[in-house]
Amino acid sequence: MPWWSWIVIWIALVALSLLFFVVLGVRLFRQFMTTVKELGEAADRFSHLPADAPDPAQAESGAPAMLVPGSAVFAPPARARHEYHAAKSARREARRLRRVQRKTDRGQPQRLHDIEFS
Repeated sequence: MPWWSWIVIWIALVALSLLFFVVLGVRLFRQFMTTVKELGEAADRFSHLPADAPDPAQAESGAPAMLVPGSAVFAPPARARHEYHAAKSARREARRLRRVQRKTDRGQPQRLHDIEFS
């Protein structure tokens, strides 16, 4: 093999590696620009409050406001605690009613604390 063939081989290897790095750089740049564009869209979408968000003045006056997902972050702690306990007791009551109905359907005896005394 003549001496100049080694030079051609090394030039081809260097050129292919540079081409590989250029393609990788272009691909990385495109992915970066796509990510920046999506982050900008997300920032635009989440930077505005929804139109049906509760008014802080209405929340302070004690008037019942519609609950919007995520509104507990801005609610007073006492109100959030009250809503949590109210929802918890509602879930307990719904489970109790389902349990009573299930036992009635099966003909099983009821537990004493499940029976309503009204």
